[in-house]
Amino acid sequence: MPKHGAAKARVEAIGLLDDKRHSIVKPADETVDVPIITKKMAQVLAIVDNNAQLMDLTTYEVFELPIPEEIKERVKPGEEVAYFEVVGTKTLKPIK
Repeated sequence: MPKHGAAKARVEAIGLLDDKRHSIVKPADETVDVPIITKKMAQVLAIVDNNAQLMDLTTYEVFELPIPEEIKERVKPGEEVAYFEVVGTKTLKPIK
């Protein structure tokens, strides 16, 4: 008896930036793109409301990011913090 259709694969994952469950269903022989995650270091220049003004320690670029609740007590002016760049988006959120 001939086969009908190709085998399918389901990949389920939790989003790194949005914490939502994502599901992909593709033929089993297809490839899936994997995001490049870069860990970088920055110095905290100032804290304004719930945002931290940061300076990248390699490029000296200055930018602001929201401070996640789970690391709020560790983010202080003058301290160094790790941040992540995922698909062109920067975040202070710890990536597990």
